[in-house]
This record gives sequence, C-alpha cells and structure tokens, in this order.
Amino acid sequence: MRIAVTGGSGKLGRVVVADLVAHGHTVTNLDREPPADRPGGSRFLRIDLADHGQVLEALLGVDEHHRRGVDALVHLGAVPAPGLATDAATFENNVLSTYSAFAAARAAGVRNIVWASSETVLGLPFDEPPPYAPVDEAYHPRPNSSYSLSKALGEEMAVQFCRWDPRTKIIGLRFSNVMLPHEYQRFPAFDTDPHARKWNLWGYIDARDGAQAVRKALQLDATGADVFVIANADTVMRRSSASLMAEVFPDVEVRGELGEHETLLSIAKARRVLGYSPEHSWRDAVPAGTP
Repeated sequence: MRIAVTGGSGKLGRVVVADLVAHGHTVTNLDREPPADRPGGSRFLRIDLADHGQVLEALLGVDEHHRRGVDALVHLGAVPAPGLATDAATFENNVLSTYSAFAAARAAGVRNIVWASSETVLGLPFDEPPPYAPVDEAYHPRPNSSYSLSKALGEEMAVQFCRWDPRTKIIGLRFSNVMLPHEYQRFPAFDTDPHARKWNLWGYIDARDGAQAVRKALQLDATGADVFVIANADTVMRRSSASLMAEVFPDVEVRGELGEHETLLSIAKARRVLGYSPEHSWRDAVPAGTP
C-alpha cells in the first residue's frame, strides 16, 4: 500500500515507518521535523497537522510525490503525553490535528485509517481505582486529563466520521507507555515501589510491537470505528500480577485467572480481532537478577 504516516518522526512513528517499509509498503512521513534516519522506501514531507489544507494536500499529492494519492493513513502526530505542554495547548493541538487527519482523509477518499488513541482513556492515572482488572475496551472512556480528553473526543470523532461514510474504517489503538529496547535497563528499579507504576497498571508497549499492531490494523478487512488496547503481554514488574493487584488495588475485582506476569491492560480483543501477538519483552533484554 501507499501509506501516509503523520508523526512519523516521533518515538513510535519512526519504528512504524520502518516496519511498514520492511513489509513492502511505500510510506510518506508527514511531520514538522525530519526523522533522524529515513528508511529506503519512505519519504518525508514537512507539514503542520493542525492546518487542514496542508494535510489534505499532502494526502492528494505534492509535486511528484504520490500523485495517485494514498491507500491508507496512520495518524500518530500529536502532543504524545500529558504535561508536555499546557493543558489548553495539548487539547487544541490534538483535537485539531485529529480532525484535520480524519476530514482530509474523507475528502481524499482514504477509507483505511489507523490512529493513536491512548491507554489514558481507560482512567489513568487510576487515582480512582479501575472498575475491574484486567481493564479492557468494554467500559466508557474515563479521561482524567486534557490530553486524555483529546483522545476520548478523537474516538468519538471516529465514530461520527464512519457514520457519515459507512465504507470507512477508523481503528483507534490505545497504546500503553511506549518503550524502546535501550530503556529496559531501568525496569528492575520499578520493583522497589509497586505504587510508582500503578498509574497505568504496570503496563508498557515495545515500540516494535506497537508497529505490529498498526500494520495488522491496516490489514484488517472491516468498516466502522473500533478501538483496541495495545500493550505488551507482561508488566514492567518482576512481582506477580496477582500480588500487585492484591497490595495496591485490594478492592478491585480481578476477572479470570492471571498468568504470573500477565498484562493488566487486556489485549484479548486485539489478539482475537487483529491477530496481534506481542513478540518482545523487557525480560528478554535484561538478565534475571539484574539489580
């Protein structure tokens, strides 16, 4: 496919672009900043994602680039977390850029869209305990920050855009905390305080597995809006998942039998519908017994 990726210069975006290229797709990275490196089979186009006209022109084609348009859009461009900009600036940037991406895709006839929602819509930082664990997509979003609110509204926008054109597919991936392999060396230190990472139920997503989820969501033969929690199969902790819940969230219902380090951000739906299957774990990168 010919695929446009917004935010392709970011932490997750760089890995997504490389993964899509490695699987035979032609990729155009739409971002304000060029990537540190550019895989062969990809192009870079500097645009402001909050400017609807620029996004539309980028999808239709600029000069000699993809004059036939694109087959799919991956929208990752955003302020990527709470606290990186003021609340209003984060909200404005993320809502406008998501609207621009969805609306430009509709105008350009692009009906295969995958975008980065967020684990935060599940209720992070869980100062109010989750309704049950492992948490999943079954309950209504519970945004607790301007960033999370922008993602929850993006999910609602996706529903309405698909209602306007029932031929469209817009899949929101609720990514957990994105990690690169070199960051795993600090994971053993999390064991000293189980409360330090309770804010996302001790979850994470290896960027390479995040890229896998994007690719499989693009390949899914479906229409309409849908959302999926995307996390790794395990937690960031060496302690068992059951013991973490018993100590930190003793009054929260645990549904089903937990594996020893099973993620508490359920990926059951992503496994079932997308065929998503995490291939990487921090435990493979950090020898047992590392302090």
